Amino acid sequence: MKPIPSWGTVPRMLRATAEERPDTVVCLDGDVRLTQRDLRAFAARVARSLIALGVGPGDRVAVWAPNTWEWVVTAFGIWDAGAIIVPLSTRGKGIETAELLRRTGCSVLVTTEGFLGRSSVDMLAEVAGPARGELPFADLPELRHVVVLGTPRTGPGLLPWPEFLAAGEAITSAHAEDRALAVEPGDPFEILCTSGTTGAPKGVVLDGSQIMRAYWDWAEVIRLGAGDRYPIVSPFAHGFGINAGLLVCVQRGATMVPVPVFNPDAAFDLIEDNRLSVLAGPPSLFARMLGRPDLPRRDLSSLRVAVVGAATVPTELVRAMQTTMGFEQVVNAYGLIEGSCVTMTRAEDPPETIAATAGRPMPGVEVRIAGDDEQPLPAGERGEILVRGYGVMHGYWNAPDLTAAAINDDGWLRTGDIGVLDEAGNLSIVDRKKEMFICNGFNAYPAEIENLLLHNDALDQVAVVAVDDATQGEVAWAYAVPAPGADPDEEAVITWARNTMSNYKVPRRVVFVPQLPTTPNGKIDKAKLREAARANLTPAT
Repeated sequence: MKPIPSWGTVPRMLRATAEERPDTVVCLDGDVRLTQRDLRAFAARVARSLIALGVGPGDRVAVWAPNTWEWVVTAFGIWDAGAIIVPLSTRGKGIETAELLRRTGCSVLVTTEGFLGRSSVDMLAEVAGPARGELPFADLPELRHVVVLGTPRTGPGLLPWPEFLAAGEAITSAHAEDRALAVEPGDPFEILCTSGTTGAPKGVVLDGSQIMRAYWDWAEVIRLGAGDRYPIVSPFAHGFGINAGLLVCVQRGATMVPVPVFNPDAAFDLIEDNRLSVLAGPPSLFARMLGRPDLPRRDLSSLRVAVVGAATVPTELVRAMQTTMGFEQVVNAYGLIEGSCVTMTRAEDPPETIAATAGRPMPGVEVRIAGDDEQPLPAGERGEILVRGYGVMHGYWNAPDLTAAAINDDGWLRTGDIGVLDEAGNLSIVDRKKEMFICNGFNAYPAEIENLLLHNDALDQVAVVAVDDATQGEVAWAYAVPAPGADPDEEAVITWARNTMSNYKVPRRVVFVPQLPTTPNGKIDKAKLREAARANLTPAT
């Protein structure tokens, strides 16, 4: 593979690419076209404004907004200021978002007011208290400023986007440039949030040099570069969206097309209108497109490469993507927030390999299939997937015990996934050691959903399990013990959940039981609950 240039840091990469190809359009968002020169200039402007708000090196700045050009310039402005970006999902509601802001100690939040008809400020005020003095929210004392995109909003600590940019005029360009060039390769540059099986949000700390290398190599495999047009459907708040989308396009001079809300039924229009060449999504997206009756009439000639992720893909689907949709290359891959990009299939792989495996380890990445003693197992045997290499996280933010539990003394990351390596070194994902499940492409964690549901006063105990679903992969089912004196209604609890948490976490069913089944050692018997859910029964206790 072609080695990554010796940029070292994201700010230096931004400057080098702007000098090398100043007129290349790297972001196309409706009528807004940002060249590499534009992005570099706008990022410096955002950095000056952040510095004016008191943001220093290593401070955390959260972004809670949909995929737009403003998200892009804000991210690079945060990195220019030497700060750490904390992306927050637009699917998150007040409880979730306030907790993540609190845990990461963010001093500034950049958010969109009015996205999908919701008020982010009101959602936070409901759970973190209204403004107090100069604080935007009484119960978030470290959050000093909220920069508001979209619908104008004023109040203590609230700054509309134009006023935020104007504040940066008090900071000289030379001062901001010194700040950007002072960033070191090993400095943390993003904290990506994941809940894990503990139910409490965890922040995965990564630095710019490791992520730039990981996705430089990722781009080498799919041959991403100038001339490619790539819709970023995965939210920028997701590790794939920000790293294998926003960042890699600037590295490689490809044009990103941010997609705030993706409608799979409009995918053909998106491709034709923007002459897209790269498309990433779950296998169900491509199967849905292949099943459309208007497929023969659509112009898909611009498509070049498709990326699917870590899922078992029918071989016939891979062949149809190549022969009917015209993809030159279909790529399967495996990665995780804590370990970055781990394995990928390659251009020369046959459809059978792409369908059945997530490919081979990336350069500089080691993969081991291990038994309970963490020693390697031979090819063909199942075990936990361990990962070691430059892409492994620094650790969990302010959580040394959790970090020690995730990474052993030899630097191997315990992924919690169960896999098999074949004789050629291809990795297949066959199971999960942890309880995490995937709903509509999003990682969902039963413990987190349980904790969120317990904010409903009508519930006393809750246990969540995953059930297979034909359209979303897996969905949550909740078994709940009502609170004393309460008589909750299933539909009312589900409606409450829809208004309180991200939609992929909302349980499909809430089954009320007098008590939850337990194992002999007193733990909730999740195996019995899963069996009952699959049979659509109330479990025996």
